[in-house]
Amino acid sequence: MNRKRKIGASAVLVGIALNFLGDMLLGVRIEIFSGIATFTLPWMIDIFLVPFATGLVVSKIYGFKGGKYLACLPPLVVRVASYLQLHYFHPQGDFFYQLNLYYWGPCLILAVESANFGGIIGEVIAGAYGVRRPGNEQTTIKGELS
Repeated sequence: MNRKRKIGASAVLVGIALNFLGDMLLGVRIEIFSGIATFTLPWMIDIFLVPFATGLVVSKIYGFKGGKYLACLPPLVVRVASYLQLHYFHPQGDFFYQLNLYYWGPCLILAVESANFGGIIGEVIAGAYGVRRPGNEQTTIKGELS
């Protein structure tokens, strides 16, 4: 395996661990719908801020163009794993009320898009986009010579 793939795989694993840690610390189960009481501040942090931070970290670790695509993988893996874990190992009452796919799908999309936005910011911070100027070597946005 080449260097970029190793870095990418390790960045995704770190992102998965970070996302699981954020879920555990907040104690929120996004997949369980309990009416309007579902939408609390910890729920919002778990849907928007945790995936954003995860995407930022994954993209910063990867450091190459394409980090924004890798940043989408950790929330996708964590949300699907959490949904399957709740469905198969902790059945709680009516499946279609508590683990409703019509509710879970948009939550999954929000988390992945938030991570993608963090991934874009992470790519910019990591300097993945260089600027070529005539007569100069490859120059990054910060103006440093590569």
